[in-house]
Amino acid sequence: MQLSRVRILLVDDFKPWRRFASLLLQGKPELQVVGEASDGLEAVQKAAELKPDLILMDIGLPTLNGIEAARQIRELAPESKIIFVSQESSADVVQEALSLGALGYVVKAQAVSDLLAAVDAVMSGKKFCQ
Repeated sequence: MQLSRVRILLVDDFKPWRRFASLLLQGKPELQVVGEASDGLEAVQKAAELKPDLILMDIGLPTLNGIEAARQIRELAPESKIIFVSQESSADVVQEALSLGALGYVVKAQAVSDLLAAVDAVMSGKKFCQ
């Protein structure tokens, strides 16, 4: 019996970061990156089109920031879970992100140790915020 894979959309304007995150996620066979977006507007479009299980999204995005993109994605792809992955570590920003329905928040500086743990927690129905 084959386990279903977790379909992930990566959203960040910095291509090397998307490549890093993709490589990190490829280490777990049950995770599959199904799309990438480099700005908030593209994130909304791809989320509506792909209906991923999970969206890993930066906050500081061009055209539409991650917070605004998340608001729109909640309407268009309500089943998609969101984890913000950002350089921003301000408690106010983290709280706003989680109040939008995001289930996780990972600071980029901690991504090597926290990203996979956040994905596991969120896909198990838990919240993740370090």
